[in-house]
Amino acid sequence: MMHSLRIPVDASQIVSLASGDQVLITGRLYTARDAAHQRLIDLIDSNKPLPVDLAGQFLYYTGPTPPRPGMAIGSAGPTTSSRMDRYTPKLIAESGLRGIIGKGNRETAVIEALKRHGCVYFAATGGAGALLGKHITEARVVCYEDLGPEAIYELNVVDFPAVVAIDVRGRNIYVDGPGEWGGRKQEK
Repeated sequence: MMHSLRIPVDASQIVSLASGDQVLITGRLYTARDAAHQRLIDLIDSNKPLPVDLAGQFLYYTGPTPPRPGMAIGSAGPTTSSRMDRYTPKLIAESGLRGIIGKGNRETAVIEALKRHGCVYFAATGGAGALLGKHITEARVVCYEDLGPEAIYELNVVDFPAVVAIDVRGRNIYVDGPGEWGGRKQEK
């Protein structure tokens, strides 16, 4: 099923999504990778406010390249999400985050946090960063500029394509999908 989502989203929109659903995402989202995640978790651990309000928002695991003339951003493909697994459960629990976009399966602790806190994990197509960048109409660094492409960016996206990989019930396209479509199932 195809869904259109406008960020920020509320819990009812997230609950209606099922693993395997296709989505087109429009609105403002934030980027974050390993180094930015570490800084966010350090703030949470110190009981300090986050530099961006993530309530109802989406994080996209990407390290964009510089823009070409006339473009808002360069290539913006998804980063392998497992690199953020050690940070993700706490970030979801403490921030009100509703969506994460990346690629690849997640560990059990992340899946449990998604279920417990009403967050969905979306998969974007790896290797299609230049194409995905065309769905980004604005990009600006909002914090951690010293991290270069790993800084936290605010992106304005229009009809950004993704697939619900893990829904709020824990249904997982990486586990269930291969059996449904004749492939080999991955371990949970």
